[in-house]
Amino acid sequence: MTTDWDVIVIGAGPAGSVAARQLALGGRRVLLLDRKRFPRRKVCGACLNHGAVTLLEEIGLGDILHDGGAVELNGFDLRSGSRRLSLPLPSGRAISRTVLDQKLVEAAIRGGVTFQDGVTATVGEANDHGRIVHLKSTNDIVCEEPRSTLQECHPDLAAKRRRQFDLKIAHSSVALSGLGDSDAGESGGLRPRLNAVADSRLMNSANAQVVLSADGLGHPSLCDVREIRDRTVRSSRIGAGCEVAEFPAEYTPGVIHMAVGRGGYVGLVCVESGALNIAAAFDARLIRDCGGPARAAASVLSQAGFPAIPAMAEAEWLGTPALTRSTTPVAAERLFVLGDASGYVEPFTGEGMGWALASAVALAPLAGAACDDWQPALATQWSREHSRLVRRRQRTCRMLAAFLKSPMCVRWAMFLLPKMPRLLQPLVHGVSLPTPQSLAITRCG
Repeated sequence: MTTDWDVIVIGAGPAGSVAARQLALGGRRVLLLDRKRFPRRKVCGACLNHGAVTLLEEIGLGDILHDGGAVELNGFDLRSGSRRLSLPLPSGRAISRTVLDQKLVEAAIRGGVTFQDGVTATVGEANDHGRIVHLKSTNDIVCEEPRSTLQECHPDLAAKRRRQFDLKIAHSSVALSGLGDSDAGESGGLRPRLNAVADSRLMNSANAQVVLSADGLGHPSLCDVREIRDRTVRSSRIGAGCEVAEFPAEYTPGVIHMAVGRGGYVGLVCVESGALNIAAAFDARLIRDCGGPARAAASVLSQAGFPAIPAMAEAEWLGTPALTRSTTPVAAERLFVLGDASGYVEPFTGEGMGWALASAVALAPLAGAACDDWQPALATQWSREHSRLVRRRQRTCRMLAAFLKSPMCVRWAMFLLPKMPRLLQPLVHGVSLPTPQSLAITRCG
């Protein structure tokens, strides 16, 4: 049984929710889907840079950050070895994805979007009237990997409880010890359901004039679309994250703390609840050698000279597939790809969500035009626009991510920057930060 929509958006992260809202405000009948029950946690740095904050204000969603209690960011603290770099940030915000994504979905609903969570969607074939999307309630899926997460503890006990999770994306996979699925955690505190379509009304499939795939790394909704390919960079790191309520006072609110060490780096920022959000990018070997993400994070923090966080050992850690990957092309017949699903590179100070929001706003007019009269030129146009908005900016972050893999290079750069501050200009320009007026690099301890 099928039902028809103008647009089906798969994935209710920032890119999907904002794109759905923009289309609904333009008079389109939009169905927004997500395979997880809301509210839900995500591994994320939890930072919005100045560009992302400005864009939300421009589309009438500036109040979301205020209502959600987002913490204003005004500083960046990078440490590696005995060196420390501090620079100002222009009015960024820190907010957990649990709250941000819920607020954006609620805004989409107020804009006229129909939202359904707990649904796995797979893009099917195109036809004369649109594109088929196959739907399945998450409750009906009985053959998935276990969804439990692993709390690290004493090595002897952890060895008994540890599981291997195959994080399969397209034709690649990475097996890690001590990590759960990045979407596995469920969080309370917000009303659990929105204006979801009743499960009894859920169809086996739906037809849409246009489909938007915004379902994150590896875009599982596109597994049956042969035209779109996913490539993972072999040296890509793995994401991991958690939140802790107790932590040393040195991790001050309003500052992004970044630790760079051998095998990975860890970002820490206080979010709206007062908790410390911890998001890391690790080499798979470091996680295996350390026996899990909490010990890997502790190792990196120690190398960088940050104080230890004992609560990490008992925290619920979530994991991601390989982070750096590319998707080509980003459009096919009556199908557009956006957000992390369109390609990803390890971001630095919140530009990941900035890219997602910018691409959602830019795509909405093209998707609306495709509803009225699909033309192959629209797919080409989106590929060009996506390259302009996202891929060119990702090149800077790709170079930076490679740079951060060498703590020695980081320390040498921190030594040279006071002598040649102009070297910092390409970096801050690439991540949408103004050239800092002040720069302080000191020795720790």
